[in-house]
Amino acid sequence: MAELEVNERQAGDVTILDMNGSVRMGEGAVSLRNSIRGLVDQGKKKILLNLHGVKNIDSSGIGELIANYTTVSRDGGQLKLLNLTEKIQNLLVITKLLTVFDSYDNESEALSSFK
Repeated sequence: MAELEVNERQAGDVTILDMNGSVRMGEGAVSLRNSIRGLVDQGKKKILLNLHGVKNIDSSGIGELIANYTTVSRDGGQLKLLNLTEKIQNLLVITKLLTVFDSYDNESEALSSFK
């Protein structure tokens, strides 16, 4: 099984990526990148990453989040985070990245935050 499983679903014009596994250097980071680039290529600009099932994220996984955030934003889109685990939230606080990302605990709140 791949390190990271990414399942895509639509909620109106927002694409939700439900992620399970680890976002680490190597395969996990690559599958996240490929999923998001694929959406951007399809012209999908509202992306919500559901991190509920993500057990681990390393520095390259964090780097991947930032790179994807940049890619989507540069294209005029929005990338937001949903259901951060305590571990991921702590990492984002330490790296001061929590201020960069819009993150939500509640899916319907997250969905209504997209403009």
